[in-house]
Amino acid sequence: MIFRREHLGQHPAVFRSLTGLTVETFDRMLPELLRALAADRRRRLDRPDRQRAPGGGDDFDLAVADQSLLTVVWLRQYPTQECLGYLFGASDSTALRAVRRCPPLLEAAGKDSMRLPDPGRGKRRDLPALLTGTPELAVIVDTFEQRTQRPRRRQRAYYSGKKKAHTLKSQVAVDEGGRIADVGDSRPGRWADLKVFRRSGLLGKLARGKVGALGDLGYVGIGGLSPRLRGATPRRKPRGQERPAADRRSNRAFARRRIKVGHAIGRRRRFQALSAVNRHGRKGHAARVRAVAGLVNRMLDQKAA
Repeated sequence: MIFRREHLGQHPAVFRSLTGLTVETFDRMLPELLRALAADRRRRLDRPDRQRAPGGGDDFDLAVADQSLLTVVWLRQYPTQECLGYLFGASDSTALRAVRRCPPLLEAAGKDSMRLPDPGRGKRRDLPALLTGTPELAVIVDTFEQRTQRPRRRQRAYYSGKKKAHTLKSQVAVDEGGRIADVGDSRPGRWADLKVFRRSGLLGKLARGKVGALGDLGYVGIGGLSPRLRGATPRRKPRGQERPAADRRSNRAFARRRIKVGHAIGRRRRFQALSAVNRHGRKGHAARVRAVAGLVNRMLDQKAA
């Protein structure tokens, strides 16, 4: 059976396995994508250097809804373009055009779904008194690495000693409800987490409001990056000494507060485009990460509704 929206929509379990989205979530997102694709098409047709009149050339083999579906399936399953073309009854070049055209639009939709917590509303609830030194309202920050093909140049810059492979590192900021609030640009896997945070632009966003940042031990020193930023990390073990019992209790409470970011990264890693070895270069990697973040946020919004 050729993959089409009207066919797969009749099998909700299969649809969710292939896309990571329910049929209702996809249909709710589709009008926004259709408007964005139509605007992108008008922009391409109205460009000043166009030499052929509008209407020339062959028609696209896939409807706009199926182009969007193909892209979401590609993000979730990460097949080759030949496999995608076979599944959707189109050529591999048609699948490649859809994969190149839709992710920037999904990235824009993902950015629209991200927002920092409202300083006027959020209050810390049901947290142990051990965490009195942490910000009451904060985003939890962490990074994940994706293996990538060995670059032709600057190989050492992308070699991660932690993963023992060439990787791309992405920073994720999650609010305490588990919703993704910010995604930084993709960086070389060699970079330290604190360096990625400084270069991500999130520091300026947090310093302007009353929202703090919580990180793991890779972010030690985050509180000293700006006098207006409140940041906190777990307590480090004293060198040459046993860890005090109070520190262990504090770190357990801190971990319970930070677990949301681990769950958010886990939801995104189910999309094979962010889990398998990256085959599509480094230039569009951040767009794919933000596109998947938008899909995850939409699923969380549907569960909360």
